[in-house]
Amino acid sequence: KMAARLSGGENRLVSLPLSRIRVIMKSSPEVSSINQDALFLTAKATELFVQYLATYSYKHGRGKEKNALTYSDLSHTAEECETFQFLADILPKKILASKYLKMLEKEKRDGEVGEDDEEDEEEEDEDET
Repeated sequence: KMAARLSGGENRLVSLPLSRIRVIMKSSPEVSSINQDALFLTAKATELFVQYLATYSYKHGRGKEKNALTYSDLSHTAEECETFQFLADILPKKILASKYLKMLEKEKRDGEVGEDDEEDEEEEDEDET
């Protein structure tokens, strides 16, 4: 039985701490109890997923050039690869605060211009009638 293999001090079958995974799983209101096998399988699946994400990001990013996996490789993968797009909010592209403030200012200006344009169109429609 898998649960028996998890107890004791033998070689670990998973790298992630099972106690932390149990805490995360129990944080869901739908979860009342956690079977040891379910805990193990969740830990192993998480490890495999993280490994796949890291490998994919390394191969498709600039990691090979630098011989390192960077945050920007991960965020690029989350943005560009359909499989990982659900992570885009968790792994956003890093931008400088100054660039972000400029983007907000531009959006604000564009929003005001867009509203003015709509008013102009309404006035033109009234003139035509």
